[in-house]
Amino acid sequence: MPETDARPATLPDPRRWKALIFIGLAQLMVVLDATIVNIALPSAQTDLGISDGNRQWVITAYALAFGGLLLFGGRIADLWGRKRAFIVGLTGFALASALGGAAANTAMLLGARALQGVFGALLAPAALSLLAVTFTEARERAKAFGIYGAIAGGGGAIGLILGGLLTEYMNWRWTFFVNIPFAIVAAVGAVMVIREPAEGRNRSRLDVPGVLLVTTGLVSLVYAFTRAESSGWTAGSTLGLFAAAVVLLTAFVLVERKVKAPLLPLRVVLDRNRGGVYLSLGMAVIGMFGLFLFLTYYMQIVLGYSPVLTGVAFLPMVAGMITGSTQIGARLMTRVPARYLMAPGFLVASVGMFLLSHIGLDTSYPALILPGLVLMGLGMGTAFMPAMSLATHGVQPRDAGVASAMVNTSQQVGGAIGTALLNTIAASATTSWLTSHATAVTSPAAAKAMQFQGMVHGFTTAIWVSFGILVAAAVVAFTFINAGRPGSGAGAGSGSAESNEVPVLVH
Repeated sequence: MPETDARPATLPDPRRWKALIFIGLAQLMVVLDATIVNIALPSAQTDLGISDGNRQWVITAYALAFGGLLLFGGRIADLWGRKRAFIVGLTGFALASALGGAAANTAMLLGARALQGVFGALLAPAALSLLAVTFTEARERAKAFGIYGAIAGGGGAIGLILGGLLTEYMNWRWTFFVNIPFAIVAAVGAVMVIREPAEGRNRSRLDVPGVLLVTTGLVSLVYAFTRAESSGWTAGSTLGLFAAAVVLLTAFVLVERKVKAPLLPLRVVLDRNRGGVYLSLGMAVIGMFGLFLFLTYYMQIVLGYSPVLTGVAFLPMVAGMITGSTQIGARLMTRVPARYLMAPGFLVASVGMFLLSHIGLDTSYPALILPGLVLMGLGMGTAFMPAMSLATHGVQPRDAGVASAMVNTSQQVGGAIGTALLNTIAASATTSWLTSHATAVTSPAAAKAMQFQGMVHGFTTAIWVSFGILVAAAVVAFTFINAGRPGSGAGAGSGSAESNEVPVLVH
């Protein structure tokens, strides 16, 4: 299935721009799916009778499978062939989406979401590394990744609107079925157009112990945060899962130091700049994922917004991200060292989070929510553009898949931890508030108002934690990252080979 081409790097593939269309379409599908499901979740929860404690698993099951298997998927793409991995990922993602749309109960929906994550973990690094090895000339590569990034940002906007329209005027199930035509078109186009250069293939053996250790370690870590909500932070099961995660991930690092063909070559992450990007990016995403979940419920349940209006309400943040990425980050990243864009970007986002921590039962959207979302978008967009470029700077072509996967992993694991951690904090704060304010309720309206007040208190408590995490991400970015301007070669560990730079933009 994988069609390779051994033509010299000086003769680029004449069909590379057509290939970008289908690679971008696959990315659009993945981004679309994430935002669509956020908008559809309240309707799906009501229809299937999903409990408040389990609702986060609709998001977490996907992020956990995606994040836990991304390194495996990246290495499979390097070994198998990126074109083959890309097509298999698209096919599996479409089938999992069909299963989710047909879900008859909570277990079936969660299983479908996990399967989407599994095939997404194969699809995402294959798409990114295909793009990296297809566009080898610096100017063309920058243009290709800029287009890819615009598709990613636009996909978020399309998902928010389409999710609202499908949920309100058809059914939440169509938010899953809509992936199927995207996948079919992208897969057919890939078969006909995409050609994979042969020289970038990694033909080493698969590191099976590494796969098992990192997957079980990451799953244990996220599940530990989830168990804290129902069992408490000091419960034996919660502490046991945290301990297991530490042991498994430590063993993974030790194994990677010993094996000849590691799943994650430590040279990819031990570089000071790349390590700083992975860590700060993961921390920033922890805050973002929780915000999406809480504001969706806040707007629909507390403020009474329809699904369509909720989607429209999020658009200024998406517009801010696109503006920050293309007009600020992209324009300055060749002139300003990365940490002088990333750290201020995370701080601007934290100011937006600070504003959103002041929501109440009748908060004005234009006066508080709108500026908070715009600042979040501008800050994150400005920080993401140089982060994605620097995250794979100097990586060798044979490691392109796993390096791309590591960028995704920091985001997806951060998202899974963020959803589980912040949902736990919000639920605990709501319970504590309702317990401490329990009084004789005189009417159903008063009881509803008290319930809403407790819910808002839980949301604002979690948003305050997100604010602190974003500030910490800014500190990490400023402290760890010391590279000069991308492409300048300055900075320790920035990579010595200009020709090996593989800038990657991931939404």
